[in-house]
Amino acid sequence: MIEPGGRIGILGGGQLGRMLAIAAAELGFTCHIYCPEENAPATDVAATSTCAAYEDADALARFADSVDVVTYEFENVPAETARILAEHAPVRPGVVALATAQDRIVEKNFLASHDIPTAPFADIPDEATLVEAVARIGTPSILKTRRFGYDGKGQARIDTPADAIAAYEAIGRAPAILEGFVHFEREISVIVARGRNGATAAYDPVENIHKHHILDQSLAPARISEALADKARAIASHIVTDLDYVGVMGVEMFVLGTDEGGPRLLVNEIAPRVHNSGHWTQDACAISQFEQHIRAICGWPLGSATRHSDAVMTNLIGEDAHDWARLAGQSDTALHLYGKAEARKGRKMGHFTRLYPLGHAPKTLR
Repeated sequence: MIEPGGRIGILGGGQLGRMLAIAAAELGFTCHIYCPEENAPATDVAATSTCAAYEDADALARFADSVDVVTYEFENVPAETARILAEHAPVRPGVVALATAQDRIVEKNFLASHDIPTAPFADIPDEATLVEAVARIGTPSILKTRRFGYDGKGQARIDTPADAIAAYEAIGRAPAILEGFVHFEREISVIVARGRNGATAAYDPVENIHKHHILDQSLAPARISEALADKARAIASHIVTDLDYVGVMGVEMFVLGTDEGGPRLLVNEIAPRVHNSGHWTQDACAISQFEQHIRAICGWPLGSATRHSDAVMTNLIGEDAHDWARLAGQSDTALHLYGKAEARKGRKMGHFTRLYPLGHAPKTLR
């Protein structure tokens, strides 16, 4: 167990690293941010920072030697980076979880091998395999790069077999995965934590609305039955247990129409880190996802994941953040700005969360 006064190393200097560092400070820890960007948002709230490349072995070693544990705010950490860090300090979540989540084929194969339902998928190493897979899985389908890609990047939709090669070109002919298109009723996600002692804590599932492939709003709780919410929490807990995971994970799922057993769930993706769809926990729960992650990686007992309020979290994208003064004046609204200097199109600049008494969340989102 890492005691207050310890130092936490965070790979990545964006808003997730920033909010992790703030949560760590509230528990008596200091943080060391490592990222290749100068003036990154997380460095404003950390005790110290290192600006260096993720391939700089000497800088990585010095960084890891200066902290008690290393964690990360994004999953695309190079494998060699993780290996170097692990020689000098504990890395949590671990290298196996990282490797699983940063490659979509490895992730889907893991889920399938543990009887967790997903959309049909196929590994696409080349053009000929793509043509065969489209014929087998059918259209519409989605072609995604195996690695990298978020907020809609690195993917292309295939509506007819004739679109396959153009889609492959659109993603740069990179190693890819083809996924069958899922006609879902709603998209939900579960934020789940697992401690070093194996204990898990899953927050209530939230319903997510996307705009231009970027998360727009999350409604807590999701508009699903309690039985389905229990099933979603159980799936998320199953995943982190089978991965021997330590920390917070976001598990994205689709809710499909009913069959003989009722509504069905498919897992879309896992994110081995704190997650945008969990930001509502900062204001609607006693223990936020950020504090929960710090507790887990430091070997502390996990806190309660119970919700004391209903909530709607809304992202501030680009120039939306210029509306900060009006939002700051609204009742029952918590505003969080990320300290980014320039409001660019598609850039997450902050978020706000509106709180409601339990059972009184709005029935519709914008």
